[in-house]
Amino acid sequence: MTTVHQNLPRNVPNPKQNLQFDIAEYALAGSAAVCAGLFTNPLEVMKVRMQLQGELHARGKHAVHYRHVFHAGYVIAKHDGILALQAGLAPALWFQLCLNGFRLGSYQVIDNSGLIRDDNGQIIFYRNVVAGGLCGATGAFLGSPLYLIKTHLQARAASEIAFGHQHQHTGMIHAFRTIWKDGGVRGLFRGSTSSLPRACCGSMAQLTSFAYCKQMLAKHAAFKDRPITIAFAASMVGGVITAFAMTPFDLISTRLYNQGVDKNGKGLLYQGYFDCVRKIHNAEGALAFYKGFGACYFRLGPHTVLTLMFWDTFKDYYNRYVR
Repeated sequence: MTTVHQNLPRNVPNPKQNLQFDIAEYALAGSAAVCAGLFTNPLEVMKVRMQLQGELHARGKHAVHYRHVFHAGYVIAKHDGILALQAGLAPALWFQLCLNGFRLGSYQVIDNSGLIRDDNGQIIFYRNVVAGGLCGATGAFLGSPLYLIKTHLQARAASEIAFGHQHQHTGMIHAFRTIWKDGGVRGLFRGSTSSLPRACCGSMAQLTSFAYCKQMLAKHAAFKDRPITIAFAASMVGGVITAFAMTPFDLISTRLYNQGVDKNGKGLLYQGYFDCVRKIHNAEGALAFYKGFGACYFRLGPHTVLTLMFWDTFKDYYNRYVR
């Protein structure tokens, strides 16, 4: 008997399935993000350095060590050594496992349940946006301590090219112990509220654009039985949209995570999220929220492409040979 789901693209679940927890979906998603992070961490280091450049200084009133993303890579390698381009790699990969393992895994479980699709397997826009946003925000909050440590390690630079507060951590474990000793659980989750709008907006933009693009491409004969090509094209679109939507929130998050704190755990530069927004706007201008956009895209673009392609490939292999 023919059903309406017979011609759905590969990896699109039957909307009539019941909601059920599947640990494999979280493992597949986390593994995909870790694989992508191995390649894109140097771009993350450049992005963080450029976002801190000229913090709370008007344009033209501060030194410019990083002119663009390629120059940033050269300057970092010259002053800090080539290995500095992989600064914070350990917490960055653990963060990817935590964030995207939960974000993409939960999103897939929700998709498998049919909660974001109609009876014909077509995406329902508002449900997809809500699911992507909630999964992203929750994953980011859970991984916030790792993001904090990652940012501290990636921002640390030689004095000649340093911007922002310089935390003297020697590694991930040392950073965890230092932050825990000074502030406990509250210290580890410092700045976590700034990650919520960043992750929510980025996740909504990425997953919605990726899902819709895949859905449209799968209808064309040129893409029939070419899942990797579909995933690549869809993730390229998702990377551009995500970078535009996420960059301002990402910059604010970087500033809040990296700022120093006093003995009471209060920020030395910003009292909170909206205080950070106000001070950046007043001191650096509205365009400052897109500072480091090139580095942000060069990081988010490849990371989006690699993560979503690895994720789609892993899911395809799992559905074919394991499930």
